[in-house]
Amino acid sequence: MAIETYNTRPKILIPEKVSPDGLALLKESFEVDERKGLSAEQLKEIIGQYEALIVRSETKVTAELLGAAKKLKVVARAGVGVDNVDVKTATSLGIIVVNSPSGNINAAAEHTIALLMAVARNVADASQSIKAGKWERSRLTGIEAKGKTLAIVGLGKVGLTVARIANGFGMRLIAYDPYANENLATAASVTLLPNLADLLTQADFLTLHTPLIASTKGMISRAELATMKPTARILNVARGGMIDEDALVEALDAGTIAGAGIDVWTSEPPEADSSASRLIAHPKVVATPHLGASTKEAQENVSIDVCEQVVSILSGELPRSAVNAPIILPEEYRTLQPFVTLLEKMGSLYTQHYSGKVNAASFRTTFDITYEGALAELNTTKPLFAALVKGLLSPISETLNINIVNAELVAKERGILINEQRSRENVDAKPYSSFITLRARASRSSSQARQGRSASPLSSRVPQAQPPATGQAQLTPNTQAPAKETSEQVIQGFVSGNKPFISRLDRFSGEFVPQGTLLICRNFDSVGKIGYVGNLLGKAGVNIKFMNVAPLHDADEEEGSGSKEALMILGVEGEVTEAVRKGLISEEGALEASLVVL
Repeated sequence: MAIETYNTRPKILIPEKVSPDGLALLKESFEVDERKGLSAEQLKEIIGQYEALIVRSETKVTAELLGAAKKLKVVARAGVGVDNVDVKTATSLGIIVVNSPSGNINAAAEHTIALLMAVARNVADASQSIKAGKWERSRLTGIEAKGKTLAIVGLGKVGLTVARIANGFGMRLIAYDPYANENLATAASVTLLPNLADLLTQADFLTLHTPLIASTKGMISRAELATMKPTARILNVARGGMIDEDALVEALDAGTIAGAGIDVWTSEPPEADSSASRLIAHPKVVATPHLGASTKEAQENVSIDVCEQVVSILSGELPRSAVNAPIILPEEYRTLQPFVTLLEKMGSLYTQHYSGKVNAASFRTTFDITYEGALAELNTTKPLFAALVKGLLSPISETLNINIVNAELVAKERGILINEQRSRENVDAKPYSSFITLRARASRSSSQARQGRSASPLSSRVPQAQPPATGQAQLTPNTQAPAKETSEQVIQGFVSGNKPFISRLDRFSGEFVPQGTLLICRNFDSVGKIGYVGNLLGKAGVNIKFMNVAPLHDADEEEGSGSKEALMILGVEGEVTEAVRKGLISEEGALEASLVVL
């Protein structure tokens, strides 16, 4: 079997044009293949080699293509829309889909204003007329923008930018957007109206700046056009399909709408004899071939933006503009990032430590996570949830690509039930600002799992947290609760100096860094145990890098038993065979021994 070397750099496929500056960012750390002009079949044949795919609008990222992309971690769309990407399939496969929602804002806004002025002053018609040798000044008389009402549907970033530019022309600005920021609207001199109907009747110019979704598809049709002024002009630099193209042609023919400036179409490029082609050919229409984002500056901006995101994601950081993952605010990102590493280590430690025990039934699939300190104040803990699921499953399934995108789905499919809880207890007196406790317990009944009820021992002192993710399948072949619990399954950890630490494992307390190869031995805390373990490992050629002895968490737990237990956590170098591990378990050595690789 071929072994991948450590210096193998992740590969990125770019089948469309990306700016030189964006490419330079990628080439610093990754192997970049620019393969323009690939057919769908050619793309499918080679996609399995790549960790990232960067596209614009021409490449169709279908379910079939994604199914063949065995290594793919991220699809980056250099632009706003992701209509050419099967986001649902990507999500199920744990593939992050990112776009550049802000790189072409100014370009789209300026193109809207360009169309507004072109329609107002009959620029396209006049250009064709004079080139044909005519001089038709009277027929081509236009109107001024000053004093006219610009009606904006969708007051997001592009809509607001359009408003600010139009305000400089002295236009009256009104908008309809149920989700608009009232303060930003007021600052841009925009009056928000309560419904679309009121907006349409007042519009001298109507411009659309909303995404194409079920509620906006065909939003401007015959009924809406009939309520508008016959002198009104319509602009669309957002998405084709929001305007009924046949209805607009009829209104232009009838003179009930004065003109239109359209950049986007229901079919691109428009098919012969289609609604789009008839609208393009109309003499009252200024038509452009989807040029809203087509400026050198915008192309540069979106290329650099998505390339930066690809670099971040392939480097293990959280996504910034993922369309299939929650948005993480920068300040939350800074807090979460080191704890993402900690939770993944805690999950992997749990799976490896408990799956190696003699009693396989002790392995559980129901977990309580409690966040204490600063973590309890965050708006989202989804990256931490995803890290735990990834840690739990990675040691037993190398083929799963688990991340913030698909963690809840994977948890459900694999029968992992996780309750996330928050504690407001004061940790100021401790050398860390946040603390995490992972507690595994016997699986609940199906009805309880579906309802997400908490039976955590911490529930009496921890407020109810956000709703838990639940699942009903099997993680391991044996998911029956043990007849008798021999130990409390608890892992606690914290972060100090951006380094993760485990501070409690089972019933034992002792700080260690969860990295490298660890031997975890439970033994009676008596003379000779350390020497026995060290001697046996030495004979096997295994070097001990560090050792940590963890006493019982509750020092009085075994008072009167004659001897107390402890954990030896050994960081080792060299191959620890199964025979060596079993050899550690004896009267002279350990009661249990598990091998963990982190």
